[in-house]
Amino acid sequence: MNLAKYPRRRYTSYKTPIEHLERLSKLLGGPNIYMKRDDLLGLAGGGNKTRKLEFLMAEALEQGADTIITCGAVQSNHCRLTIGAAVKEGLKAQIIMEERIEGSYDRNATGNNFIYHLLGVEDVHVVPGGSDMPNELEKLAEKLRAEGRKPYIVQGGGSNELGCLGYISCAQEINEQLFEMGLNIDKICCVSGSSSMHVGLLVGTKGLNMNIPIQGVSVGKKEPIQGDKVKELADKVTEIFGMPEISREEIVVDDNYIGESYGAPTKEMVEAIQMVAREEGIILDAVYTGKFMAAIIGMIREGKFKKDENILLLNSGSGYNIFSYEDILKEEVYTK
Repeated sequence: MNLAKYPRRRYTSYKTPIEHLERLSKLLGGPNIYMKRDDLLGLAGGGNKTRKLEFLMAEALEQGADTIITCGAVQSNHCRLTIGAAVKEGLKAQIIMEERIEGSYDRNATGNNFIYHLLGVEDVHVVPGGSDMPNELEKLAEKLRAEGRKPYIVQGGGSNELGCLGYISCAQEINEQLFEMGLNIDKICCVSGSSSMHVGLLVGTKGLNMNIPIQGVSVGKKEPIQGDKVKELADKVTEIFGMPEISREEIVVDDNYIGESYGAPTKEMVEAIQMVAREEGIILDAVYTGKFMAAIIGMIREGKFKKDENILLLNSGSGYNIFSYEDILKEEVYTK
């Protein structure tokens, strides 16, 4: 896979570390848990979307864009980082917020919402949950074009074929690090949401013949829908590289820890955030990595990993949005 032929902006000048979560591993009685700290990526507070934006922003600049537009749920990490990338490149940014939980948008909220405005987002548009987001993005782009501007659309989560290159390159980075560390990993675990991270890891590890299975954890959709979504994007990416396709059987998604819906808190998420903070000093976010870690802890307790296995978790996001969940979290935090 020759990634060098794709234009790329570099927002992180180092490999994100792989840490052994020794205390957490001991507390849970195995397996040996390692974490790839993509919450320490560059741009505004870090998170996995930075890797995707390196390729997407390069295309935007090649096309002469002056405004970046994207979308996400209320408190979206992706929107925060996309605005940050636009700022870094001297471009304007507008975002569309999808209210997936009715009444959840608050213009004066803290967390990522505050960071949007701190970074100088030009405008925030709010639409109801279930809206056709690609259509909403195109409508906004048409409005800006009518004003004589040159918008570039970054799809939700940066999830398209180009965005997947971010995690194909991450697979290469992981491969190099594991060799340098002399560490054999039995399974890589990641969030499966907008799906480009999941797809990038699947394609990247397969292309490198790493023979490490990828365990996805859904934070929004049940397995049949999420698995098919991953498969659809994976087919597009493997076709680009002329690779054998990713079979549906290779796409593994756990959907047992979603809760009521995307973004809706769960008691398992609260427990996971507190446990990782107090055992490892790592702050997880309340939408993605909190539910992801709740699933990993749950699967360990259910015996779905062998005690002596080495598993690598992708920490895909920073914890800014945790401040918008204070009311849910602080009762546990202040009493234990």
